[in-house]
Amino acid sequence: MSPDKATALTDSPLLNFVKELSGRRIEQARRRNGITQVQFAREIGISRRWLQEIESGNPSSRLDFHVVCAEHLQLKTGYIFFPFLFRGHQMEFPRELTYGDFEEIERECIDLFVRRKLSRMKQKLTPRWWSPQRTEGA
Repeated sequence: MSPDKATALTDSPLLNFVKELSGRRIEQARRRNGITQVQFAREIGISRRWLQEIESGNPSSRLDFHVVCAEHLQLKTGYIFFPFLFRGHQMEFPRELTYGDFEEIERECIDLFVRRKLSRMKQKLTPRWWSPQRTEGA
């Protein structure tokens, strides 16, 4: 990837929005758990100043650190990834979708993905000569 293209991606309004949203959620979860910035930064191996940048949603903060923080706080990460899923399909991401809890929709997406993959794997692994009646009558 060219440096110009990488710069364009880091200046993305969607990416900046996700970082801002993520930072707020990370800060709220950290506070809810009664953890100070100093403690949390030490736990995940970054400086307190860098954690402040993440929690403030600073566009220069790295998204991978947002993911690390979210996972450490046991937050679901759909709010980070769903907007990019929309973008990957050339769809505008409605920002109203970021409000609330993503847990149920994340689980539904995972279930759908697994069911589809298992179904396709079963089709690929089942010999053409195999008949479902063989197992029923046995």
